Amino acid sequence: MSEWVRRSDALAQSVVTLMALAAPEQASNMGLSSADGATTDLRSGWRERIATAASAARTALDAALRDEAEPRLREDIAIMHARIDDIVDGIAVHDAYLVTLVDVPKLAFLGLRVLLGTQNPPERKALALARLRRYAGTDGGEPLAVSAERETRERLAVDGLTGPYDVEVRTMLALHPVLVAGLGEMLRGSGLHGWEDALAAFAAQCDAYARFVEREVLPRARTDHRLPPAAYAFALRHVGVDIAPRELARRAHEAFDAIAAEMQALAPRVAVELGIDAHDYRDVIRALKARQIRGDADAIRAFYEARLAEIETIVRRERLVTLPARPARIRIASLAESAELPVAHMSPPPLVGNTGQVGEFVLPLDVPPAAGSDGTERADDFTHDAVTWTLTAHEARPGHEVQFDRMLEGELSLARAVFAFNSVNVEGWALYAEEIVLPFMPLAAQLCSLLMRLHRAARAFLDPELQSGERTPAEAQAFLEREIVYSPTFARSEVERYTFRAPGQATSYFYGYTKLVALRAATEAALGARFDACAFHDFILDQGLLPPDALGAAVRERFVTAGS
Repeated sequence: MSEWVRRSDALAQSVVTLMALAAPEQASNMGLSSADGATTDLRSGWRERIATAASAARTALDAALRDEAEPRLREDIAIMHARIDDIVDGIAVHDAYLVTLVDVPKLAFLGLRVLLGTQNPPERKALALARLRRYAGTDGGEPLAVSAERETRERLAVDGLTGPYDVEVRTMLALHPVLVAGLGEMLRGSGLHGWEDALAAFAAQCDAYARFVEREVLPRARTDHRLPPAAYAFALRHVGVDIAPRELARRAHEAFDAIAAEMQALAPRVAVELGIDAHDYRDVIRALKARQIRGDADAIRAFYEARLAEIETIVRRERLVTLPARPARIRIASLAESAELPVAHMSPPPLVGNTGQVGEFVLPLDVPPAAGSDGTERADDFTHDAVTWTLTAHEARPGHEVQFDRMLEGELSLARAVFAFNSVNVEGWALYAEEIVLPFMPLAAQLCSLLMRLHRAARAFLDPELQSGERTPAEAQAFLEREIVYSPTFARSEVERYTFRAPGQATSYFYGYTKLVALRAATEAALGARFDACAFHDFILDQGLLPPDALGAAVRERFVTAGS
């Protein structure tokens, strides 16, 4: 380990302490093992405890910065300062404007899933019992559901705060039994013993909490989906978007129109090649979606694995980026996982303290229905042949999976591997990864890849326009169904994402992608014939999760200067 990385990681311990206190489930997911036995703490005085830890971390970083000359360590200190500010500012914004809905079953599902992962060593899995008992209070502490109810009651009593969105509340209540059942499913398959009483107690507490939410929160929920402007502005900063929502939407509209025109030119070629009687890109996409992958979940997974092998061959042949030597992993999501996150995603490995775990491309198939409906639903958007190219490139290789693997294999500080993590950094690379593979895809796959890029541009104006009131949720869903040709099931989940699951986050794909495209163009211009795409991509990944501006500086100062 380099001396500057060692010193950076030593400095990071105060920030690790803060994260383990403020967001222990998230900290565990990143591999910060000191958080594995902890749970979200909403007991009286929790704000003061976090403020004290934040102050101690800032003091330690400020003292180190005064005499530090190493540029990379100074960058790391700036990253850690930004992480502290993000935690403190997030609490301040929510306290000033919002009554936040505490989703107790979801927190527990996230907290136990990260410890019970099949790739974890037995000693880490065993910590799930301690965490479950803390959630349930069977360790002698206060149950999370009890703390959450008291916290919510106190916030409801504060005048002038914006309450939870009623669709969010109804969705939480509808998914509550799915997530609690998912906890039991995970624990039964874990090989652990002695969890039954704690789970029974926690399930009963969740039921009581749900009754409280239905009785006292739902009647006071807002029917307006919009966040207070300051809360939405923070949400954008939190994911790494540093321009005004209106300017973001303007750029996204321009990009949307350009991509749609490109698709309209390509669609007739696809139609001729495949014998489709259509010319408009929307009709051609509908015809492609009709060609669903045959078979059960195992057959769909096998189809994606075969597609991954084809993409890997292209990436190596064209020298797009250096791939890991080991195989990538793809699996189908459980129903509870789909309730928690109803979209295809990469489940990242622990980026520190890793004991051999690797990232997994997780594909939801059956998802819980909208609140008030029964059974399950299955969208047709990601189980047809043509779309598998771009989705695999995004979630697996050369997208997220390669990015996370590179961080595991490289010599990265905690600051770059963990504390710099945000959606602009991560999703920007994955959308860019789709683009570099696109020229080598079949024509139908190219059309679907452009459709996915069109969707990311649409996200970057639908999300802020929903928050400004320029569009209603119904109008946004209709737009997605009409212009992106998405199923009602997936379009609904997208609108949920923009309005209450993660407002602001969906804009990060487009913004991060445009930053990387601009950086590549500037680098190519500077190097001319000396530009090597594989070397450029490897250098980008070797920097970890540097924010876009810092990444640009690193490319100019260390890549361009070296002449590729």
